[in-house]
Amino acid sequence: MKSRSLSLRRTLLLGILLPVFGFVLINTVVLYRQALAAADTAYDRTLLATAKSLGEQLEVVSGGAGARVTSSLAYSALEAFEADNRSRIFYRVSGFAGEMVSGFEDLPPARQRLPDQKIYAALVHFYDDQYRGVPVRMAVLLQPVAGVAGQGMTTIQVAETLELRQTLARQILIDTLWRQAALVIVIAGVVVFVVQRATRPVRALSHALSARSENDLSPLPTNSAPRELLPLVEATNQHMQRLSQLLEHQKRFVRDTSHQLRTPLAVLKTQVQSARRGDVEPQLALEEIGHTVERATELANQMLALAKVEQLRQETDAPVVDWADVVRAVGLDLAPLIAEHALDFSLDVVSARVRAHEWALRELSRNLLHNAIKNTPEGSRLAVMLVRDAHAAALTISDSGPGISAALRERLFQPFATDPQRAGAPGSGSGLGLAICHGVTLSLGGSIDLINRETHGQVLGLDATVRLPLAST
Repeated sequence: MKSRSLSLRRTLLLGILLPVFGFVLINTVVLYRQALAAADTAYDRTLLATAKSLGEQLEVVSGGAGARVTSSLAYSALEAFEADNRSRIFYRVSGFAGEMVSGFEDLPPARQRLPDQKIYAALVHFYDDQYRGVPVRMAVLLQPVAGVAGQGMTTIQVAETLELRQTLARQILIDTLWRQAALVIVIAGVVVFVVQRATRPVRALSHALSARSENDLSPLPTNSAPRELLPLVEATNQHMQRLSQLLEHQKRFVRDTSHQLRTPLAVLKTQVQSARRGDVEPQLALEEIGHTVERATELANQMLALAKVEQLRQETDAPVVDWADVVRAVGLDLAPLIAEHALDFSLDVVSARVRAHEWALRELSRNLLHNAIKNTPEGSRLAVMLVRDAHAAALTISDSGPGISAALRERLFQPFATDPQRAGAPGSGSGLGLAICHGVTLSLGGSIDLINRETHGQVLGLDATVRLPLAST
C-alpha cells in the first residue's frame, strides 16, 4: 500500500503554524514564570512593610542576664496587611541571641545568608519555603533595636501563603493568553489565505492538465505561472514537446509504412495471380516474385531501422566502438555488390574510437555506401576514407554518380523524398537510407553533408561526409 504524501498546501500550513503554536506554548511557560516573579516583586513589598511594622513594636528591656527584646504586637494587627482571605501571614521575631520573642514558634528559622538588597535599601532577604506543609514566601529582615538597657540586631521573619500570588499570576497569564490566542487566530487566517492564494496556480495547472484530452500535448501557458513554478512548467513543456515529436514520428512512420508497403504487396499479389493463370513461365514468375519480396524485405528492414533511430536518441549509455572496424566489416559485406558493378573501389581508414552502438554505426555506414554503389555507374571509381583530428572523426564516401539536384536537396533527409524532374533515374530519390543516416548522425551528436563535386559546372560525383565526435578517454 502506497503512503499518501502531504499536499503542498498542508505542508505549508503545518510548516508555518506548528512553529507558531510551539512558540506560543513555550512563551506561555515563560510568561507564567514571569507573572509569578512580577507578583513576588509586588507582594514582597507588603511583606517588607509588615516586617518593618513588627520592628517598630520592639523594645529593649533589662533582664537578669542582660538586655533583651520584647514585643507588644498582637497578631490581629497583621490583618491589615492581608490582601484578602485567600492568603495568611505568619511571623516570628528572634532576639539578639536568636531567642524567641514573639510570633509562631514553629516557623522555620531564617536561612543563614547575607541580605540580598537589590531594589530594597533594608537588610531583607526573600525566598520560598514550606510551613506546615504549605508553600510560603518568606521575608527575613535584620532590624537594629536600641534602648536605655542596650542595643542589638533582631531577626524578623514574615511568611505569606502563595494563593494570592498564584491567582494574580494566572490572571495575568489568562489575560495575555487571550491576546495571544487572538494573534494566533489572525496568523492562522492570514497563513490559510496566503497559502490558498499562493497554491492557486498549482491547482489551476493541475485542473488544466486533468481537463486535457489524451492527444493534447500543446505547451502550458507560462505568462500566469509564478516564478517558482516556471522551471516546472518549462520542463513539462519540453517533455510534452518530446512526446509530441515522438508521437508525430510514430504517426509518420505508420503512414509511410502503410503507403510504401502497399505498392510491393500489390505487385506481389499481381505476380502471384499471373503465375497461377500461367501468363508467364514458372521460373520467370518465381524470379519476379523473389525480386519483389527482396525489395519489400529491404524496405521493411529500413523502416525498422528508422524506428530504432528514435529509440537511439533516448539512450545515453552507448559504448565506445572503433569506427574503422565497422567500416571494414560493411565494405566486406557489400563486396559482392561492388564486384557486380565492377567498381574501382578503394578503402582507406584509420582507427577512430567514437561513443555509439555498433548497430548504429553499421546502419549509418551501410546506407551511405549502399546508396553510393547504386548511384555509381559500372566501372567507375568509388572511394571510402575515414580520417580523424584532435576532436572528431570524418567518414567520406566519394562516388562518381550524378550528384544531387537542387530540387531534391531541399527535402534530402525526408523519408521517400524524390526529384519529380528525374523520376526513375539514378539519384532521383533518397528513399529511407539518407533519413536513417541523418537520424543516426544527429543522435550521436555529429553532422552529415552531401556535396556535389563539380568541375567547370559539370558534376563529377557526390561526397557524403559524416563527422562524429571522438570518445573522451
